[in-house]
Amino acid sequence: MGSLTVNKHKLKRFAIASKPVMEKYLSKLEVDLSDYTFAANFIWLANSSGFYAIINKCFCLFVMTGGELTMLLPPLGKKKHINDAIIKCFEIMNSNNSSPYYSRIDYVQSSMLEEFVQSADEAQSMFEMLESYIVEKKLVDYVYEVDALIELRGNSYHTKRTEINKFIKSYSDYVIEPLDSVKHKDEIVHLFNKWVSDRVRYMPKEEAEVFLEGIHQERHAVKQMLKHYEALSLLGLVIYINGELKGFTVGERISKDTATVIIEKTDFEVLGCAQFIFREFSKMLKEHYGVAYINVGDDMGFENLRKVKMSYRPFKLVPKYTIYQK
Repeated sequence: MGSLTVNKHKLKRFAIASKPVMEKYLSKLEVDLSDYTFAANFIWLANSSGFYAIINKCFCLFVMTGGELTMLLPPLGKKKHINDAIIKCFEIMNSNNSSPYYSRIDYVQSSMLEEFVQSADEAQSMFEMLESYIVEKKLVDYVYEVDALIELRGNSYHTKRTEINKFIKSYSDYVIEPLDSVKHKDEIVHLFNKWVSDRVRYMPKEEAEVFLEGIHQERHAVKQMLKHYEALSLLGLVIYINGELKGFTVGERISKDTATVIIEKTDFEVLGCAQFIFREFSKMLKEHYGVAYINVGDDMGFENLRKVKMSYRPFKLVPKYTIYQK
């Protein structure tokens, strides 16, 4: 599918060539949410098609899924332009969609939400705005101080240090390398497939079915990451044990002070590998980008993932919202 015209607005295809356009608008924002990068949106589009348009001087990113348009992010631009852009974007979605029920804007950071709600000049128009839209808090991003992840000091990190020490003792021949998308491609795909099969093996049948339904998107993201690794300016790390690739992780910079981990996978059966590679990658992100914080994204609503991310004692939890119409 090429471009898309909706309500006289031409939406261009969101492709790798869109990177400099989107990043021009992102560079003017102060954000620390993991969703606000080109790569984070580009690699995760699996069964959907992305489109964008410049509306009211804002970069507006849409996604078409099953014939219905939604927005992956709120309009990206100066605060004074966001409010009108949001209203126009809903008009575009409503013109395309079979019902206004499907129209929504995901991953809205709080500062943009405040601007949307408070930008009206008159109290009456603000009241009308709140009468027309529903704002729902969704997930939170987990943000950590990078030095805390590297040093792992104190009783709260005792278990992490123990797991890492056991890993180093058990696998003293480990080798760490910067990720090379050509050299490591086949081994990364093999590890990902093993990770999926191992996870399913230990899951109750009903959970496994739900898990497998969503795994296609993540497999697609890994392939997109590898295919466009250099063009996306990503940073990655792999770990070998006994000559076999047992873990990989990939990240990028979000802002001046914050980097993010996009994907991380380790062999489920190598105890301590996940904790070890996370610490080593934290060192790499700090050294390469000079950041003070690392955002590892949200927990996707999975309780086990929430427990793991909370166990690292986040510096802050950054909420993100979805805007619906009433």
